[in-house]
Amino acid sequence: MRILALDTSTEYCSVALALGDEIDALEAAAGRRHSEIVLAMVDELMRRHDCRVNGLDGIAFGAGPGSFTGLRIACGVTQGMAYGAGLKVVGIGTLLALAEAAGAPRVLACLDARMGQVFHAAYERAGAGWRVTHPPALGAPAGMPLLPGAGAWVGCGSGFRAHAGALRERHAGRLSAIMPDVYPHAKHIARLARPEFEGGRAVAAAAAVPEYLRDKVALKPGERSPG
Repeated sequence: MRILALDTSTEYCSVALALGDEIDALEAAAGRRHSEIVLAMVDELMRRHDCRVNGLDGIAFGAGPGSFTGLRIACGVTQGMAYGAGLKVVGIGTLLALAEAAGAPRVLACLDARMGQVFHAAYERAGAGWRVTHPPALGAPAGMPLLPGAGAWVGCGSGFRAHAGALRERHAGRLSAIMPDVYPHAKHIARLARPEFEGGRAVAAAAAVPEYLRDKVALKPGERSPG
């Protein structure tokens, strides 16, 4: 199965091409330049393997949560390529991609959502897939649901860089390791997308939608803390 995957949900931009069990990928620290570089990265990767879009079995993308603009870019590029080639698509949650990247059996995935909040979810490995312990949600670190068990969870993602103290306090005694520099990557999205395509759960390009979790991106003046 040939799957193209891309993610622009964070400050990083990544693309991956799964050819059977092999995955090749490119990544770049994009800042806010995702729209300028993602198609060139896709083109470079496809040329490297002499692959055309109409030769793919499907396209996957990081559906969110994450940057509003980044999620729209990934979804829009996916829709454009897939529609023209008559391909179906799969959106993979970025927090699930974080769990896959962490390489641990029990993962608390957190992305910095700014405004004093984090996007968070907890997953436990179940065979070749994942079981959802706490579904993706948005909230302050102090209000997150507690993790079951003790000392067996790995915390990962930029949320642990932005709110390390609050997250450690909230999950005291339950985190065995913290990986703040792990981020969602297209190679993990490609891996997670394969069973979705094989299981017939892909959708038409027009049905692809991001998972924002938040309906605003900035605080009003009266909502901001002094200083």
